[in-house]
Amino acid sequence: MSINDLDLAHLRTCVDLAREALADGDEPFGSVLVDAAGEVRFRDRNRVKDGDETRHPEFEIARWSATHLMSAERAAATVYTSGEHCPMCSAAHGWMGLGRIVYAVSSAALAGWLDEWGVAPGPVLPLPISAVAPGVVVDGPALELEAEMKALHRRRFA
Repeated sequence: MSINDLDLAHLRTCVDLAREALADGDEPFGSVLVDAAGEVRFRDRNRVKDGDETRHPEFEIARWSATHLMSAERAAATVYTSGEHCPMCSAAHGWMGLGRIVYAVSSAALAGWLDEWGVAPGPVLPLPISAVAPGVVVDGPALELEAEMKALHRRRFA
């Protein structure tokens, strides 16, 4: 499956959430959960600035889905995100049986930018989603959003 105009619209919401996170002093990541009918059911942004490094929006989506959606609803839903899931979030997504993931920027691209800027890598390898949750359908990156996301991440380290 490829990224279509509706996917891009949801990804733009994720970029807006990433911008909101950065404006609040957090890392620029945002995600939305859309059900099979196209309704946005949950949206969040990174909230790690206060020390809880698990407060990724993709992980929050997995937690929320556990108590608000039936397993069939989770499987039919799509998670849109500004950046490809980290291994923690990929695992949570897989364990909860969530459906398709669509991301704007790959983990490999982000790792390359950090290296380019002389930023030390994080404590967890930037594995692709498929290496952690091989059964999940994944689409991305959305090259139309790459420059904007790179600029947000660059501002984080400026």
